[in-house]
Amino acid sequence: MAVERLFVGLDSPTAARAGAGGHPCQGVYHRPSGRSPKIALIATHYSVDFSEHYLADFVAERGLGFLGWNTRFRGAESHFLLDHALVDIGRGVRWLREEAGVEHVVLLGNSGGGSLMAAYQSQATEPNVTPLDGMRPARGVDDLPAASAYVSTAAHLGRPEVLTAWMDPSVVDESDPTSTDPALSLFDPGNPAPYSDEFLTRYREAQTARNHRITQWVSDELVRLREAGFRDRMFNVHRTWADPRMVDATIEPTKRKPNSCYAGDPARANASVFGIAASCTLRTWLNLWSLDDSQTRATPHLARIKEPSLVVNADMDTGVFPSDADAILGALGSADKESHVIEGDHYFRREGDGGAARAELADLVVAWTTARLT
Repeated sequence: MAVERLFVGLDSPTAARAGAGGHPCQGVYHRPSGRSPKIALIATHYSVDFSEHYLADFVAERGLGFLGWNTRFRGAESHFLLDHALVDIGRGVRWLREEAGVEHVVLLGNSGGGSLMAAYQSQATEPNVTPLDGMRPARGVDDLPAASAYVSTAAHLGRPEVLTAWMDPSVVDESDPTSTDPALSLFDPGNPAPYSDEFLTRYREAQTARNHRITQWVSDELVRLREAGFRDRMFNVHRTWADPRMVDATIEPTKRKPNSCYAGDPARANASVFGIAASCTLRTWLNLWSLDDSQTRATPHLARIKEPSLVVNADMDTGVFPSDADAILGALGSADKESHVIEGDHYFRREGDGGAARAELADLVVAWTTARLT
């Protein structure tokens, strides 16, 4: 089935078109050629451009619509604010209903977008998101149109959870990326894989402690800045490719390759300047990454989702693991929920398969959705 693609650019209730011409909300609507589907998926991420999402054509070829949608924070996660992102997602949902003629909108929570879309549906059905201290709530955040169903694919439990699970707890000095406590380093020769239970317990506890330390520093720094007449500042978080499961494939065994992560070799990636939360503001840390303060943690939002829900995991994923999918399924408040596993990596690819894994995922999502919404 041929696919038509339409670029969509919209203002947001809290952000207008930029002087250079760009709209804060942008995306591409994929639909079967010459048809106006009554069911459409919408996919959004915290920062990754989802306008040309890999699943979009597959879904449209099977008769449904697909809006790959971006908020104002695409490529700008370092300035992320949850309530404003939710308002931007709401613009996409309304466009599908009011302009595209869609009757049922399905939220696709893919990868990091899993917790973001869960937060959207949670806020749309039972408003609960609050702004940071000293900030006003985004206009329209308490009036979001709810979706008809929720689909989670290769998703984790939230930005604070994934950062904490990946961050290197052996960092001694946050201002010095080379500072290391060898006793807590995955990559020190004295700590060879497979890792002992004792080492993993100490390691996970130290990861959590590092997140809390950064949050405490951020809170103190905000007080200091306010006293000096400033509102915020940028800072860096180093070494965030150090989840033991990336190195030791005997932990939560799957078909993934050992000693691998999304950025290649974990040791090399961990020493690079690329990584989640690498650069952020103090307010964004609290809004997005802090275990203590962030409202992007999926569990409470998932509990508010009563609509039909589908969870799909990839068994070669090097950053999302079976425990993530199990936890998402368990946290969902829906009585109609189920989970599936598909062979493939994080992007549902298999070497030399010609897109078969993505086709399998699309077949599953479209059949499941159609059975419930038609």
